[in-house]
Amino acid sequence: MKKRFNYTLLFLVFGLVGFSMLFFFLLSGPLALQRFNNTYFYFLHQLVYGLAPAIIFGLVAYFIPLEYIKKWAPFVVLVNIVFLFLVFIPGIGIKAGGASRWLNFGGFTIQPAEFLKISSILYLSAWIASKFEDEDASGWKSNIKKSYHNIIYILAPFLIFLGIIFFGLLLQKDASTMGIITLTLLAVYFSAKTPIWHTLLIVFAGLSLLFFMVKFEPYRLDRWLVFLNPGQDPLGAGHQITQSIMSLGSGGFFGKGLGMSAQKFYLPESMTDSIFAIIGEELGLIGCVVIAGLFIALFWQGIRIYRTSNDKFSKLTAIGIVFWISLQTLINMSSVAGIFPLAGIPLPFFSYGGSHLAVELIGMGLLLNISKHS
Repeated sequence: MKKRFNYTLLFLVFGLVGFSMLFFFLLSGPLALQRFNNTYFYFLHQLVYGLAPAIIFGLVAYFIPLEYIKKWAPFVVLVNIVFLFLVFIPGIGIKAGGASRWLNFGGFTIQPAEFLKISSILYLSAWIASKFEDEDASGWKSNIKKSYHNIIYILAPFLIFLGIIFFGLLLQKDASTMGIITLTLLAVYFSAKTPIWHTLLIVFAGLSLLFFMVKFEPYRLDRWLVFLNPGQDPLGAGHQITQSIMSLGSGGFFGKGLGMSAQKFYLPESMTDSIFAIIGEELGLIGCVVIAGLFIALFWQGIRIYRTSNDKFSKLTAIGIVFWISLQTLINMSSVAGIFPLAGIPLPFFSYGGSHLAVELIGMGLLLNISKHS
C-alpha cells in the first residue's frame, strides 16, 4: 500500500502558527513597550522559549517510530504525573495567582498539566491497543459483554487513571484543564467501542463532581454567575467578559486593522485567554470566520487521518489529538464571545505561553507521523 503524507495538514499548521506569530508580534509590541520599555520583549520570549522548542518537539514526534511511542507511553505519562505533583515543592514549583502550576528548570518554566494532555492520550491509546493485541477480535467482543470483565479489567483501571489526574489537577485548582483532559480521554475511551454505559456513568459522575466543585469554590461560582449576568458587576467579576465582548464586537465586519486594537490595554489576559477577542477587534467578523475555518479544516484533516489509520493505537491517538485541539478551540472562542463561562484556557497556537504551544506542535507532529502510515 502506498503511504501518503498529509501535506494539507502541514500547510494548515504552518498557516496557523505563522499567522499567530505575526499577530502576536503586532499585539504584544505596545504592551511590551509600556511594561518593559522594550517592544520585542514578549515576542522574543515567545519565539525563543515557545516556538523554537515547540518546533523541535514537533519534529521529534514526527520522526520517532510509532512503535517506540506506544512502548514508552506508560513511562512518559508516569514522569508527567510525577512532575504534576512536583509543582508543590518549594524551590522547584512556582506559585502565581494563588495556584501552583509551573516548574522552574534552570530558567525554563513549564506547565506539567499542559503536557499531560498529550501524554495521557498516548498512554490510554497504548493501553487500549494492547488489550486488542492480547485477544483476538471475537475474544474482545465476547468479553466486553460480561459485566464482571467490564468493571474489573476495563472500567476500573480507566477510572483509577482518571482519578490520579483529577486529584493532581484539583490540588492545582485547574478545573479547566481537568475538564479538557477528562472529556478528551472519555472520547478516546468511547472510540474504542467500550460499553456505552461506561461513558454514561462517567459523564454523570463528572457532572456531579462539577456541581460540588462550583458550589464549594467561590471563584468558580462567580464565573457561572457572571456568565449568566455579565452586567451585574462590570468593574469587578464581570470585567473580563464585559471587555472581551466589547473588543470582539467593536471590530464590526472588517475590523480596525492589524495592530489597531484599543482594548488590548484594558482587556485582562489579552495575550493569553482573551486573544481571540483582539483578533475580532482587529480583523472583524471576516477574520474570525477565517481563523475558525482554519481550525475546522484542521479538524477535518485529523478525522481523515483517524479514519485511514491502520492500527488501533494510531486511530485512538489521532481521535484524541483531534478532539482535544477542537474542544479547546471551541471553549476558548465561546468563552470570549460570552456563550460559555470563562474557562482560562489558551487558544491553540495563538495564546502567549510556551508549554501549550509545545504540546500542540507535538500533537501535530504525531498526527503527521500517523498520516505517513495511513
